[in-house]
Amino acid sequence: MSPNAPTDPVIVNEAFRSFVEQPSFSCLAGKGVVHRGAYAIGTYGVLGSQRSTARLSRDLAAFLDGPPSDPMDFRSYVAVFTHTAADDEDRFEELLWRQLQRLHDADDSAAPWDGGVSDDPEDPAFSFCFAGVALFVVGLAACSSRITRRFRWPALVFNPHDQFHRLRETQRFERVKQVVREREMALQGSLNPNLADFGERSEARQYSGRRAEDDWQCPFHRTQ
Repeated sequence: MSPNAPTDPVIVNEAFRSFVEQPSFSCLAGKGVVHRGAYAIGTYGVLGSQRSTARLSRDLAAFLDGPPSDPMDFRSYVAVFTHTAADDEDRFEELLWRQLQRLHDADDSAAPWDGGVSDDPEDPAFSFCFAGVALFVVGLAACSSRITRRFRWPALVFNPHDQFHRLRETQRFERVKQVVREREMALQGSLNPNLADFGERSEARQYSGRRAEDDWQCPFHRTQ
């Protein structure tokens, strides 16, 4: 089999649903999205490769351009890279940012950066953007130090930022955050050390799940 050939999408989707539905998965919003079927999933070969980037850029653009299937307008796009060797967190983080950089470079040059966030990864208001949409990215990998992020294959979950704003507008954000953190403490005995609310510290530090050093610098840069 070619190293870029994806695994059967049905198998990948079943594995992802089982992963999210297990009791140890702490993110309630993620559970809700999967329960309502308000997500799309794509299988790719090598994380960060040009071939994967070409397919992912088309699939993610189509997903973001399509109408939400969830009446609450909560949705996620899950990109699973089934032929990627990421045996430690440093390597996974390197590949994650290579993929996001190449995805950005492949983006439509006419697409604006979402006006509600910054394009500077050192800015506390930073968020990755694609097709003009701000996205909070959650990296999953078997090597993750965070139990709730240990998925069989490396994966990137793209979550439109505006849905978190809606949670705040409906006064549900703080309650959801509290419950998730309580579940995380019960599961692992600690919170992700990179956790911070939007605007407190760059969310780039949270994407891979690895504990980022105080002097860590994000390798991403805007090129268009």
